[in-house]
Amino acid sequence: MSSNGPSKLQIIRQQSFRAIPWKNGGGITHEAIRVPPTGDRFLWRVSLARIEASGPFSDFTGYERTMVLLQGRGLALEFGNGEQRRLHNCGDWVEFDGALPVRCALRDGPCVDLNLMVAKSLSATVRIDCSGGSSSACAAAGESLLIFSLEAPLSLQDDAGRTVRLERWDLAVLSRGGVRFDRMTPDAPCAPSAVFIATITQ
Repeated sequence: MSSNGPSKLQIIRQQSFRAIPWKNGGGITHEAIRVPPTGDRFLWRVSLARIEASGPFSDFTGYERTMVLLQGRGLALEFGNGEQRRLHNCGDWVEFDGALPVRCALRDGPCVDLNLMVAKSLSATVRIDCSGGSSSACAAAGESLLIFSLEAPLSLQDDAGRTVRLERWDLAVLSRGGVRFDRMTPDAPCAPSAVFIATITQ
């Protein structure tokens, strides 16, 4: 790990996520973080959504979207350009243009998914780390690093040696420095203990 100064690590607990209605009124999303925190427009946002019924997604023109299946028996997405994607298992994910019309069809009951939306004026790289054991990542100047465990709790340690426990579906946001994380339970369903990692660059 490397740092250009003291690490700046923010932990956002799932219990503090803010419930807000979908833009199209079809459901509720639980917002973990929005940057900036107020106003109709944002640069990027992380949220959890419970999809109770099949139907259309909201229009998010101007944003790139990443969706990760967290819970449920899966769903199918049909896009306005004719493309189709299916998310069957915990950790399956898809990236798409927020301007595309999208219809979601549930396979067998409700699902929960993680959503990252990033304005097209920024850039973002996303990956699902399934390496197991210990991993590390860092945020350079002008970057925000997001860490979200799909199933197993994580032990995070920053450059200063501070250690914090990240529970399942909590979000860690690192705006400077490096962090090391260790899986705390090796037998999670999202084998091998999948972790969502995204880097957003201003």
